[in-house]
Amino acid sequence: MKNKAGTQPSASEPGGSPSGLTPEQLSELAGKIKIRARELGFQQSGISDTELKQHEQHLLAWLEKGRHGSMSYMERHGTRRSRPGELVPGTLRVISARMDYMTPGLTPGEDLLKDSASALVSRYALGRDYHKVLRKRLQKLATYIEEQTGPFGYRVFVDSAPVLEKAIAEKAGLGWIGKHSNLLNRQAGSWFFLGEIYTDLPLPVDQPAENHCGDCVRCIEACPTGAITGPYQVDARKCISYLTIELKEAIPEELRPLMGNRIFGCDDCQWVCPWNRFSQPSQERDFLPRNGLDAPQLVELFAWTEQEFLQRTEGSAIRRTGYSGWLRNIAVALGNVDLDQVSNPRQVIDALRQRRDHPSALVREHVEWALKTHQKKDSVF
Repeated sequence: MKNKAGTQPSASEPGGSPSGLTPEQLSELAGKIKIRARELGFQQSGISDTELKQHEQHLLAWLEKGRHGSMSYMERHGTRRSRPGELVPGTLRVISARMDYMTPGLTPGEDLLKDSASALVSRYALGRDYHKVLRKRLQKLATYIEEQTGPFGYRVFVDSAPVLEKAIAEKAGLGWIGKHSNLLNRQAGSWFFLGEIYTDLPLPVDQPAENHCGDCVRCIEACPTGAITGPYQVDARKCISYLTIELKEAIPEELRPLMGNRIFGCDDCQWVCPWNRFSQPSQERDFLPRNGLDAPQLVELFAWTEQEFLQRTEGSAIRRTGYSGWLRNIAVALGNVDLDQVSNPRQVIDALRQRRDHPSALVREHVEWALKTHQKKDSVF
């Protein structure tokens, strides 16, 4: 059986766990798993049980308020997201692992925000699609476990199924969920990816991490669109990551000016977090920027044909937004360019005009909005 990510997990599924392992043997195995995880490039791993009632209540309340927006799959999956045993019957434990992704030498996002003609891509999406990187490593970890125990039941997940990955990671001791809803680690901040192995092995669990946010509200104050409505409360319908990636329709007009030049995702709440002073640079070459996306110019990206988009985003998480979504996002950013601060304002206007007749009504609508925005400001026309 394959999971939704296409991984062939094992010859056996949860329910066929090897018997006869003593508590001492299971404890020894847990230690070996963590050592092997580090050897495979994960900075930390931990083990949790499947009890997530508190997080389930938070999830259901969030869904009840409609804060998931058009992500209907969040509601459709029901409690399978918060009950690992419903998603994969027989699951007793979850092995959670994290991998740092912020590579050294990147142009600071804060600098890019000051240059409205530049495009800002969320730092996690600059290199190879993390789903592929982590999935491959986790599969190797699962194979290692099988070598130690014989066939056992497991499934590998990397943001590929209804999994409460941050809640699980918190229980596994990898960090705590901050007020911005991201996972935080005292030694690594929040610039890391998460992946899981659901298993039927009754491994010893780790101690959950403690919350160290204190009275800090910098992430709430820094959110450009006010999507963080309060501590641990995020309205996805206002979140720029949702607007530029998950939303397939028109971006609400009132939110467009607040998006600035952020064309794929948003990292503002992470930049201001004090704990990210302790983040560690990633040595994974797969996460290095591709196609100059570290600090590109909006006009240049807007000129990409669909074929160029597909070629240059091959193996990248950016593919998720689709070509029309990509142009939609850039059109909004071009509408937010401060023409008084660019050397060639005519270039911005001409780039938008060239897309006026684009086949996609979604793109055309956002192009017209951008042109009208500049016209209202008595900009160069």
